[in-house]
Amino acid sequence: MATQLPPSGATGKKSAADASKDYGAASISVLEGLEPVRKRPGMYIGGTGKDGLHHLVWEIVDNAVDEAINGYATKISVTISADSRTVTVDDNGRGIPIDIHPKTGRPALEVILTTLHAGAKFDGGSYITSGGLHGVGSSVVNALSERLEARVRRDGVEWQQTYRRGKPKTDLEKVGPTRGTGTTIRFTPDPEIFGDQVFDADAVRAHLEVSTFLNKGLRIVFRDQASGLREEIVHEGGVVDFLDKLVKEAGAQLVPDRPFVVERTEDPRIDIALTWTDAPREIFRSFVNGIATPDGGTHEQGLKDAINKAIRNWVETHDITLPRGIKLSAEDIREGIVALCSIFIHEPQFQGQTKDKLNNPEVRAQIDGLVRQALESWLHENKSQADAILARCVLSARARQASRAATDTVRRKSAVNRRLNLPGKLADCSSGDADRSELFIVEGDSAGGSAKQGRDRNTQAILPLRGKVLNAEQATLKKVLENNELSDIVKALGCGIQKDFDISRLRYSKIILLMDADSDGHHIATLLLTFFYRYLRPLIDQGHVFLAQPPLFRIDAGKKSWWAKDEKERDRILARLPPRTRPEISRFKGLGEMMPKTLYETTLDPRSRRLLRVTIPDGAHLETEQVVGDLMGKDPAPRFREITEWMALVEDLDV
Repeated sequence: MATQLPPSGATGKKSAADASKDYGAASISVLEGLEPVRKRPGMYIGGTGKDGLHHLVWEIVDNAVDEAINGYATKISVTISADSRTVTVDDNGRGIPIDIHPKTGRPALEVILTTLHAGAKFDGGSYITSGGLHGVGSSVVNALSERLEARVRRDGVEWQQTYRRGKPKTDLEKVGPTRGTGTTIRFTPDPEIFGDQVFDADAVRAHLEVSTFLNKGLRIVFRDQASGLREEIVHEGGVVDFLDKLVKEAGAQLVPDRPFVVERTEDPRIDIALTWTDAPREIFRSFVNGIATPDGGTHEQGLKDAINKAIRNWVETHDITLPRGIKLSAEDIREGIVALCSIFIHEPQFQGQTKDKLNNPEVRAQIDGLVRQALESWLHENKSQADAILARCVLSARARQASRAATDTVRRKSAVNRRLNLPGKLADCSSGDADRSELFIVEGDSAGGSAKQGRDRNTQAILPLRGKVLNAEQATLKKVLENNELSDIVKALGCGIQKDFDISRLRYSKIILLMDADSDGHHIATLLLTFFYRYLRPLIDQGHVFLAQPPLFRIDAGKKSWWAKDEKERDRILARLPPRTRPEISRFKGLGEMMPKTLYETTLDPRSRRLLRVTIPDGAHLETEQVVGDLMGKDPAPRFREITEWMALVEDLDV
């Protein structure tokens, strides 16, 4: 599961007093160097399955692309060996520094490849924009490789150093004279971590082609020695060529004759291309500094905001009367859109090392302002294109209304009987459309009261929990159903449980766990996640379960307010405030302390809230099963081991 599970607090055979005697300084493991990476590779590459294996390639390639983005390289070569187990990445950039690092007394190349959070991308001087700002990419690849060889060409000399499982096998050696500059990294993933998996040439080639789409003029030579393929990939059209490819892959027809394009070269660099098609869904692909962000983020949300506002403003400006009964929603406006958003910024704040989502709040407004004005002007200047787009939006609205009417009719015929069995403490929503409905499972009556007052009654239902939730890992199905809190959840969802489970009867598309932002809240969320994992697993597999991210702190400075979900985010906000600012910091003891309006604005409102979707990454199912069993099971020994290992790992990462 994507969400890390804290200790369950379940009792075992030993008493607390006995356990405390065994728990001393000698129990604490201190992971040094790259040991945390080998111990928990999923934290750095998302898992040890196919995606994690190929993530190693992306880390090294992205470093080479960073050289190209910043004007230091023009060509990159990527080669997969004949046995598909080794990858070589070569660029003609500046070459990784090899001189002695002043603090460590070791060559800079060795420091970069053996130390977490070491690199040239922190000070902002060596790279203007970069996808790899955490300084862990190359060292993570090294840690997870059975063998890694680095060659550097600088100042007319070629240097070489080899590593085994993250540790230097040789000293930095001078190979001899050479021409040009650049870096070559050749690595073989460790079978102890990845088993007998091999690289997929098609997946690697597709990733490389995306890099050439996002960087006009970049040339990448791809070789697959197993098939004998050698291909030079370059796309002079950039994101426009990429958009054409996506439209063809979707098998769609364009609605306007030509796409809308924004290409901004000044800081921040922005490349956007979009068009409407006759496809029944929207397709958004977003990137930050050349890194794909499959979960979107603030840049993608800013683009969606801009599209919605531009269309509405165009309709209002031209005083267009929509057909009777038609009201355009954001979904109607975006249906059929194929869009690409690529931005390059100085300090990207990614959600996790795998960089699946951008979190920079200022980017949303930047994209919104720039794209909205440009799109509005484009619509005004291309009336026939705008008319075709509006007709597509109206068609979408008609189809959606017809679908909703049919769905409501079917559901309301069966809803009466189901609603008779709903728990009495459930504050249900008025909508009968499950696709638009959300269920918030809230900790405590006090928080439940605030949530009921602050919610959108049309689409948001509230189910407050009273009392402690049962640890489902240690209980039978009979015990689970006898537990009032868990039984009420099953009744509210309407989809049944175990052999009676039928997802077509699910009454809410989003099930959101809303707990206090403290250790007790995390504990309750863990117990609920265990219940969903053991007894309602399809809801996780199909993306229906979420964790709300309520704020723990409010920071007021002048006329502005910021919300922070934990101490680290609070500290980051404070660090960004101007000098001599005297902020007022408030800490919420619980959700029940929040005014209903504040709770809605920070946690319930879909436009501003932060949700974490609970997922089990590809290749991590076995690891997830083991972690849940160890932490939540009856045997205290595995739980004790997991807790101490996590404590040591967190301590090491904080350092």
